[in-house]
Amino acid sequence: MTPPCPKCKCEYTYYIDSLVNCPECGHEWNPKEEEAEEAGLVVLDVNGNRLQDGDSVVVIKNLPVKGAAQPIKAGTKVKNIRLTEGDHNIDCKIDGFGAMGLKSEFVKKA
Repeated sequence: MTPPCPKCKCEYTYYIDSLVNCPECGHEWNPKEEEAEEAGLVVLDVNGNRLQDGDSVVVIKNLPVKGAAQPIKAGTKVKNIRLTEGDHNIDCKIDGFGAMGLKSEFVKKA
């Protein structure tokens, strides 16, 4: 039994050597490498959606910023995030505030 295609979810995939191929979209991948990637850094938003580098997120509550006169307002959209290890697991740039780290528990996927 071959795994379904991760791109188009096609069930009619087939093996060629160690790679799995999709006849519908032409995607080919190594299922062992995908398992290793999934075992790596996993960051979830407030709703449990998995975040990835380059995603856009929306801040769900006002967040105070040390040294700033005003907080980051709820509803602020943050584009092109980068995931990191640690307490503040999202690195990003926010207009008017610059580069900073956010906690994934205060954002939702856009």
